[in-house]
Amino acid sequence: MITLVSFDIDGTLELGDPPGIITIEMLRSVKRRGYLIGSGSDRPVSYQRELWKRLQIEADFTVLKHRLAEIKTRFLAHAYYHVGDTDVDDDLATQAGFRFLRADAAAHAAWGQELFGV
Repeated sequence: MITLVSFDIDGTLELGDPPGIITIEMLRSVKRRGYLIGSGSDRPVSYQRELWKRLQIEADFTVLKHRLAEIKTRFLAHAYYHVGDTDVDDDLATQAGFRFLRADAAAHAAWGQELFGV
């Protein structure tokens, strides 16, 4: 069964502005596990694509986060996650039918093993 994970950028990824707790190695780890991964952000899709290219990680999708629901129509998965740092991320992910995972140290302790195996 396939798992799909969407990542916000700012406040979530270590290279976001502000930096978040999700490292580039964590992204690579999720990809190695065979998950479909990509970004759901306020950043323009062109920026998101260039980011993944710079990281040399093949993203399966890039989308404006208010359009996360479209990802569910493009990919069949048994679980959909969105990792983000704000209540807006939570609201948009929940509305799109994704399980929201908060990108902070306390919450990561609860879901990090499940998603990243660490």
